[in-house]
Amino acid sequence: MLGPVILAASRSDRMRRLISAAPVTKQVVDRFIPGEDVDDIVPVVRDLAGNGLELTMDVVGEDITNPAQAAAARDAYLELVDRLKPLELGTRAEMSVKLSMFGQALEGGHELALSNVRPVVEAAAEIGTTVTLDAEDHTTLDSMFAIHEELRKDFPQTGCVIQAYLFRTEADARRLAESGSRVRLVKGAYKEPASVAYQDKHEIDRAYVRILRTLMDGKGYPMIGSHDPRLITIGQELAHQAGRKLDEYEFQMLYGIRTDEHLRLAAEGHRMRVYTAYGTDWYGYFMRRLAEKPANLRFFARSMLTKG
Repeated sequence: MLGPVILAASRSDRMRRLISAAPVTKQVVDRFIPGEDVDDIVPVVRDLAGNGLELTMDVVGEDITNPAQAAAARDAYLELVDRLKPLELGTRAEMSVKLSMFGQALEGGHELALSNVRPVVEAAAEIGTTVTLDAEDHTTLDSMFAIHEELRKDFPQTGCVIQAYLFRTEADARRLAESGSRVRLVKGAYKEPASVAYQDKHEIDRAYVRILRTLMDGKGYPMIGSHDPRLITIGQELAHQAGRKLDEYEFQMLYGIRTDEHLRLAAEGHRMRVYTAYGTDWYGYFMRRLAEKPANLRFFARSMLTKG
């Protein structure tokens, strides 16, 4: 039950100041976020790609309060595309974006987010790669799906994320699977009310399997976003049952979590993509990683006690 408490802390300015000031914080954050700017991240991209892994990169930061900040977020992604171009990795290095960073929550936010994300998607296509739209809390999803549908008219490889704990997701998955979309399925990391989301872990796991079966049986490209060994095994079995080849689906895991498993799956011939975030506004991203997995919280707390 600690997850909701941590997610509440992720929105607390007081907790942000306290955790950011702790001497051990940077050491622990570095486990999940390997750099603060694009110069830090390029060597990481080369290293992961050299080990047979693929990447999706996220410039962290969601607290956008004006259009200028949204434009700056757009420009940060355009800079990333520019730095990826000479690496010639194609779809082995894609990007993940949160539409909140592009101004979705501001006045006129839907159109503003679309106008800011489109140049990023265009630039990604020019270097042979693509963009995935991350899911956020349930109130933003209709806008996200509408932007996804609009972008796919010109850039059909644009991906999106769906969250197993939401009641609506089984219907969303059926629609997306039929349309041939690239879809990352995750359990979900935002605090959602019982009126819209499963609260019990076992219910969420069962929903995940149902939705993943829909994606595997559909016309799209499933992306299995999970570190759960049981769900990874089930994902492999569902792919086999659906007659999918190894390049017709992929696994995705976070940078710094179960690294040995990243390498094992890649060595077995699976497409294994590492979700790699970077940036100075790391706090919200870091706190969600703690909320998702109790082991992450134990790791942080132990470090605070022994190093702080």
